[in-house]
Amino acid sequence: MTNEPAPRYSLMLERAIRWAAQFHRNQNRKASDVPYITHPAAVATILQRYGFDDDAMLAAALLHDVVEDTECTLEEIAEAFPEAVTQYVTALSEEKEDATGHKRPWLDRKRDHMAVIANSGWQVRAIVLADKLHNLTSMRYDQLQGEELWSRFSTSREQLLWYHREMVAAAAKDDERLQELVAACQGLIEELETE
Repeated sequence: MTNEPAPRYSLMLERAIRWAAQFHRNQNRKASDVPYITHPAAVATILQRYGFDDDAMLAAALLHDVVEDTECTLEEIAEAFPEAVTQYVTALSEEKEDATGHKRPWLDRKRDHMAVIANSGWQVRAIVLADKLHNLTSMRYDQLQGEELWSRFSTSREQLLWYHREMVAAAAKDDERLQELVAACQGLIEELETE
């Protein structure tokens, strides 16, 4: 038995980034021509930059929107990835449609998802915070570039900022491991509020 360090990049992460790239291949970031894959890649990068290097977390970060926003199913993820990845992606996926297949109201979806996140393990909450940090950073970047920011969303500026504040609070849960991510998100929310 050797004491060789674990590889810094695994086959699971390669599979996850390929899946994310393939499922999101025809999507762009909201109101832009930026390929959507930049978002899950950024979320995984943020996790690593903040010291979270667990492969299951990083794979789930790469896959966190595929069930919610593409034709990919949880069953497909369960067949190709370890159970932890499937559990994380399940918690990270909003229920966008009701039992009849109709689109659920934005506020209902967000409130229900915040409740799920508040009751999730720290790994899921870390991924949510990295997701919010990337979204907030993208918004602030666009704002500083002079782009019209708020009209691209399907809800008001006030509701969007409320949602980010509340989701960050739900994910934080006074967990010391997550405080740097929480502080970074809160700082960006404040900057967006004052512009």
